[in-house]
Amino acid sequence: MTDYQHKLEQIRRDISALDAELLELLAKRQQFTNQVARTKIDAHMQVRDTSREEQLLIKLIKQGQKIGLTPQYVTQLFHVIIEDSVLNQQMLLAQKANPDNALPLNRVAFLGDKGSYSYLATQKYFSRRPGDLAEMGCQSFDEIIQAVETNEADYGVLPIENTSSGSINEVYDLLQHTHLSIIGELTHPVEHAMLVATDTEISQLKTLYAHPQVFSQCSHFLAELGNIEVKPTDSTSAAMLRVSELADPQVAAIGSAAGGALYGLSPIKSNLANQKENHSRFIVIARKAVRVPLQIPAKTTLVMSTVQKPGALVEALTVLRDNNINMTKLESRPINGNPWEEMFYIDVEGNLQDGPMQKAMDALRGMTRYLKVLGCYPTEEVSPTRVAAASALREG
Repeated sequence: MTDYQHKLEQIRRDISALDAELLELLAKRQQFTNQVARTKIDAHMQVRDTSREEQLLIKLIKQGQKIGLTPQYVTQLFHVIIEDSVLNQQMLLAQKANPDNALPLNRVAFLGDKGSYSYLATQKYFSRRPGDLAEMGCQSFDEIIQAVETNEADYGVLPIENTSSGSINEVYDLLQHTHLSIIGELTHPVEHAMLVATDTEISQLKTLYAHPQVFSQCSHFLAELGNIEVKPTDSTSAAMLRVSELADPQVAAIGSAAGGALYGLSPIKSNLANQKENHSRFIVIARKAVRVPLQIPAKTTLVMSTVQKPGALVEALTVLRDNNINMTKLESRPINGNPWEEMFYIDVEGNLQDGPMQKAMDALRGMTRYLKVLGCYPTEEVSPTRVAAASALREG
């Protein structure tokens, strides 16, 4: 080994030792934030204190600048730390409010098998929950719902919308006819890559496997490929399994690089989605609704049909406005057997236990033909802490 190599190895050992220390400190910090959460439970305090978060971030940025760290680096790092802290505190509060939901084994049904985007979302969501995870791959959305309804699974994870391809209508239609409740949500990044089992190039490919939603989200890229056969599969994992089994340089799958690695596949091109910021929103369903503490930001999902008269939908939405309730999504779906009539799915920011939400629900029940609450659940979208004094920080 040369002197240069020896010196490099020593530096790498020092970095590894420092990384281990950082992990220990992060774990210790998490223990403190859990103590904060328990104190907030007793004091009935809100999870987030954005003014304190801003003050903390400003202080950290200034400290970082003194030792050569850029404000962007410090901000990005602590956004991740603050988000993790908020989500952990919310999880502890939710556990306190729903003690019967703590299971030693969480049987979770999701679309596809290991490596699918639903599988990755499932792993992400339940990583914060107590109990072991029993994975139950399903071949359709209907199979997921039936598994939970018949007590074969405790929970189901369903994709409901994507920033590129829009809403998943089949899931909305199924939600209308189930007695299950939405008890959680998460947003998961979808990073499509072209995955192959052997050394090959795009020019050699003749067949491409993927889920239909994936083809829709990557339509611009597919149009550029030209003469290539696309074959839809029931899930992303099924596409990856097929390519792995064929081990043919003329076939490829579209999926995540992390999922493909589980099947021995390698990416040859990444960032295939039409929109580079491509995310899917997933909902978590269960047989029993959850209670959401008022300290936690909550969403409520409703489905309703209005009376057949001009302005009926506007009147219903005005109820939300008058009660200062923010609507985050409005989706319409046709009613089977009733031509030209629609069912409306609505997501709002609000907790069913809160006064304004209760008032709005009473008003909606009196003016709609049909109204059903699909779920009230914690929102896991943690908005980044904003630093209003950023310009002053640059000067200082």
